[in-house]
Amino acid sequence: MRDVTLLDIFDHRITQKYLNRSGLAHAIAVAYHAFNLAREQGEDADAAAKAGLLHDMGHFTWYRNGKWDYDLYRKNDIHPIKGAERAHKLLIRLGENPVKAKTISLAILFHTDSFLPTNDIVRTPLQQIVKWADEMDEEEGGLHHYRKIEYERARQSIIKLDEKIDDAQFENKKSV
Repeated sequence: MRDVTLLDIFDHRITQKYLNRSGLAHAIAVAYHAFNLAREQGEDADAAAKAGLLHDMGHFTWYRNGKWDYDLYRKNDIHPIKGAERAHKLLIRLGENPVKAKTISLAILFHTDSFLPTNDIVRTPLQQIVKWADEMDEEEGGLHHYRKIEYERARQSIIKLDEKIDDAQFENKKSV
């Protein structure tokens, strides 16, 4: 039994605020990719899906002269830092196990190299999974953040992924 489900996270007003800002369709796609990659690699699929869903909640939109400026964003962005902080606070508030909340937050922190001074960080398997999941859904110029999804379709996708996570955890317990 999980302390916090994806639906618990999705329905929270803080999640709605930040996921709608950074791209709800992208967040859900990355959550699914992270879940699948974690299952393939024998990692915690629940933590992977949560990190995938929340990975971009630290985004700030960079504008210049009233227009989105992708180059300005790439040059000055620190969204993984802010996102890890926001995700950790949210997960703790919702009742997530503190160790798991920290693990998820660190996966969010290291999902991209954009803020790192060098590219030589050694990631844990979960951190690498979230990075790969994000890269699987990227579009040139950050366009993946602007894909749209209807709210009810998004919610149903989250419910379906929660069911997949529950099924995977049940299978894992049976095989032990």
